[in-house]
Amino acid sequence: MTDPNNYTDHHSMSIIPLIARRLSLRETQVANTVKLLNEGATIPFISRYRKEATGGLDEVQISAVADENTRLEELQHRKQYVIETIETQGKLTPELRARIEASWEATEVEDIYLPFKPKRRTRAQVAREKGLEPLAQTLLLNPMQNPHQAAEKYVSDLVSNEEEALQGARDIIAEQISEDEHTRNTLRSIFSRDAVITSKVVKSKQEEAAKYRDYFDWSEPLKRCSSHRLLAMRRGEAEGLLRVGISPSDEEKAAERVARPYVKRGTATAEQLEMAALDAYKRLLKPSIETEFANQAKERADEEAIRVFAANLKQLLLAAPLGQKRIMGIDPGLRTGCKVVCLDAQGNLLHNETIYPHAPKNEYSRSEMTLRHLADKFKVEAVAVGNGTAGRETEELVRGLGLEGVDVFSVSEDGASVYSASKIARDEFPDHDVTVRGAVSIGRRLADPLAELVKIDPKSIGVGQYQHDVDQGALKKTLDQVVESCVNSVGVNLNTASQHLLIYVSGLGTALAKNIVDYRAEHGSFPSRQALLKVPRLGAKAFEQCAGFLRIANGKNPLDNTAVHPERYALVKQMAEDAGLDIPALIASPEARAGIDLKRYCSPEVGLPTLNDIMAELDKPGRDPRGTAEVFRFDENIRTIDDLEIGMVLSGIVTNVTNFGAFVDLGIKTKGLVHVSQLSDRYVKDPATVVCLHQQVNVRVLEVDYERGRISLSMKSVKQP
Repeated sequence: MTDPNNYTDHHSMSIIPLIARRLSLRETQVANTVKLLNEGATIPFISRYRKEATGGLDEVQISAVADENTRLEELQHRKQYVIETIETQGKLTPELRARIEASWEATEVEDIYLPFKPKRRTRAQVAREKGLEPLAQTLLLNPMQNPHQAAEKYVSDLVSNEEEALQGARDIIAEQISEDEHTRNTLRSIFSRDAVITSKVVKSKQEEAAKYRDYFDWSEPLKRCSSHRLLAMRRGEAEGLLRVGISPSDEEKAAERVARPYVKRGTATAEQLEMAALDAYKRLLKPSIETEFANQAKERADEEAIRVFAANLKQLLLAAPLGQKRIMGIDPGLRTGCKVVCLDAQGNLLHNETIYPHAPKNEYSRSEMTLRHLADKFKVEAVAVGNGTAGRETEELVRGLGLEGVDVFSVSEDGASVYSASKIARDEFPDHDVTVRGAVSIGRRLADPLAELVKIDPKSIGVGQYQHDVDQGALKKTLDQVVESCVNSVGVNLNTASQHLLIYVSGLGTALAKNIVDYRAEHGSFPSRQALLKVPRLGAKAFEQCAGFLRIANGKNPLDNTAVHPERYALVKQMAEDAGLDIPALIASPEARAGIDLKRYCSPEVGLPTLNDIMAELDKPGRDPRGTAEVFRFDENIRTIDDLEIGMVLSGIVTNVTNFGAFVDLGIKTKGLVHVSQLSDRYVKDPATVVCLHQQVNVRVLEVDYERGRISLSMKSVKQP
């Protein structure tokens, strides 16, 4: 038997150049990145603090290296299993071993393995047990042999007549054809060139399937089928409303191509071999290759949908915060009233109550008095109004108060109800109900969207399409990476961050985040980053990974409030001393920094990329890269879909970007769609190149479908803000 350890060691060496070729990177970049990952370094840490080792790879490239490395390591294990399985059967030749070891394509490995793969009892296996294998070989190798005469010899207690013998021989031949590597690749080539995906409604379910009307009788080349169309069809299929299939555009021609190597026209065995080849195509080959292509298409569609979702989530998480302000949060409602909360500048709940300004109670004046009183008592600096039911009316009520110096913001409620009912919310506010928690979440989202949204499952935030239809493992992994990337790119205040925010800091995770919060509660604020090492179970490796992403405002060392890593503090101190200054003076003096010759400080560990990053941090210490939230107002004349007229130009907010267009909030319940073809006067391939989440846009109303609740919008020839 092969030694698995030797196998792994031998093939680990060949993975690096393979990854480098596939990702168009240098081998040293890949080797160093894999080494860092294997040592427990996180993607944000590597991309930010190990640029010299990776040659400046960004998070996307490092993630690609990590994914490809994992995939190839898994393939290594699979190859080892295949070799061992064939070896136990006594069928492993040196040539076969060499082929398997040399292959780095999963499909090829599985094709090689297929004839040796243990199977359930197939028709061919039954025929072999009846002793019909020699007859099958006779038909294949002696085309002039009369099949019926040859079959006579095989009639026995197990085989009742010639036709049964021939049927068994054909079953063996069909399986042999279906397991032939060349034949499978021939059919794959046909599918690649001209496979067609078709969708038809289940006739008995036409009414139930109304939302899939576009796919009742749909057909298009598979290679042109977009991600959202494929996922829509597959969802309809999963719900039992559509029948979806993938086939070559010319099935007859495809079947003939499969038969061609085996059938010699005009020979005695031609008819039998044609029947066997057609059976191989219909019963074994086509379903197998169709499944393969369906899985590949689904995988590509998933990747595209997840990519779009991830891009939207990143924009949402990095939305501009209002910052540490005293905020009034309002979760609007009609019958149940509007839940009002007042928060201090750190987001702590100071007060909550309910007002009933809308129908059926219509306590408008009393609600105005209450809001004025609360705004004055708690020195409110901004108001966050949820954009759900009665959001517009509540926003107008607050604006009508004319509160001096108080801005009013409409805040997305997506996912707020999920947070309100979560364990996180119950732990934060055990003595308050879900409505109060929801209002707090709305207020905190205005102050710091990132800090609040990390508490919610990204799938519930409402910025994806078909998120429940894609591979859930791949989706979770990607979205977790996005959250981690956003948290670490912004940086986290070590002395105010919640446990839920700290979880996503490089190198921490759930246990260490809890230990930090517990330590902070017992000992008070951290005076320095170095004090982190006093936290239970937070060792040198975790400190290395997390320290650069944690901030301490107004600490003794100003570098603690920057993205300069503690491992480089001595270097900055040396720069300051060489300039005749201390570190605070160096930060305060652009002239002194401009006079520094960075090349003097280069070393084997520290190159210009790191030195340039350090200087950028000293230039703007503690700066939040997200900007500041801006006030926006919808058209006051538009309240419902019935108020829309064709040709109207309105202002709106982009709430979701898909690969077929962008959804825009016009201040009414129904979101409008700007199709990709209507985003610009020029051709647009990817909507994300034109619009982004939360962007303010002007749109023209093209069409309103009242029955289906759909609004078509255009940005063509519309002047943008």
